[in-house]
Amino acid sequence: MGKQSVVDLQVMAYEAIDELCSSLTDQEWGLETDCPGWSVKDNLSHLVGTEANLHGRPAPDHDPGDKPWVKNPIGAGNEVNVDFRRPWPPQKVLDEFREVTAERTKALRALSDEELANESWTPIGQGTVAELLAIRVMDFWVHEQDMRRALGKPGNLDGPIAQHAFNRHVTALPFVAGKKADMPEGKTVVYEVTGPAGGKVAVGREGKRASILDEIPLSPDVTLTMDLETFNRLSTGRGDPDSLIKDVEIYGDDELGKKILAASNFMI
Repeated sequence: MGKQSVVDLQVMAYEAIDELCSSLTDQEWGLETDCPGWSVKDNLSHLVGTEANLHGRPAPDHDPGDKPWVKNPIGAGNEVNVDFRRPWPPQKVLDEFREVTAERTKALRALSDEELANESWTPIGQGTVAELLAIRVMDFWVHEQDMRRALGKPGNLDGPIAQHAFNRHVTALPFVAGKKADMPEGKTVVYEVTGPAGGKVAVGREGKRASILDEIPLSPDVTLTMDLETFNRLSTGRGDPDSLIKDVEIYGDDELGKKILAASNFMI
């Protein structure tokens, strides 16, 4: 992904969150979301906390205590930023978000292509600065959707950020179908995600590994058709998977399709 595209997407993601949060009431800020344990305000606290850390600000010296929704070290680190800001009024979190993202925007705009290609930590292993930004854009969109569902304000399900998030989700499909669901060798699954930001993707397994196929097979073993919202929620472990699976049309091998759908969550 080139410099302008990844940086522009990150700035657009900042602006989308700012716009969504600019007119929320106190009651709306406190609504619980599908992100376990987090309110609408908590989602914003997570986003601003991580951006502040990436900008060089230290994480708070804070112990959030044991939380049942924290399952791993990354989740524990996220909870520090969130729980530290829980006593804050929502406007203070939003003001911090605007301050931090304004600074981040200036810093990101100043990066050269060479600097974007530098090595960097990412949540999925060592990568580049550009790859870290690509993951951050997806994360912003996922949490924006968490907030929108809680608020009853659907939106941003088309356009470049949604398309980017869909493409990032797609990269996990071989892991989901091949490893988590253990799709048998020689089998193929086609995901048909409807809507302007969706698309059709085929995954096949040959030998020990599954991979995304260059072409959509004429007769796949199973086809899974759903909208982007359902695909995103299954991929990120939001909501009850058994209920969400009912919103998916399964063509072909019903048992294999349900097995793959049940294994869809790839988020940390």
